[in-house]
Amino acid sequence: MADNMWDYPAESGHQTGTDLTGFKVEASDGSIGKVDKHSEDVGAMYIVVDTGVWIFGKHVLLPVGTISSIDVAERTIHVGRTKEEIKNSPEFDKDKHAGDPGYHEQVGGYYGNPRT
Repeated sequence: MADNMWDYPAESGHQTGTDLTGFKVEASDGSIGKVDKHSEDVGAMYIVVDTGVWIFGKHVLLPVGTISSIDVAERTIHVGRTKEEIKNSPEFDKDKHAGDPGYHEQVGGYYGNPRT
């Protein structure tokens, strides 16, 4: 786990500049969707996952500190959280929450201290 939820863990295999859009996202217990958007802003790196029909088309914001590994060849990202943890994360609204420091603090707190 990253010391800072908004930075990639050293062991994740992340390479700066890699476009993660469209990559499949796998939770520790199964597929959760695909990357709709990602940010490489220093101190605020995240991916937005389109969960499709899994949780009724919800988009979720995951700090990159939740990423355990990235397989560029397979275009797959593995996150060290369960589907239930992700499903119960603070709701993401791209029109309200993108770039909102208060929302980022809420999400960082949620994933930094999982409530299972």
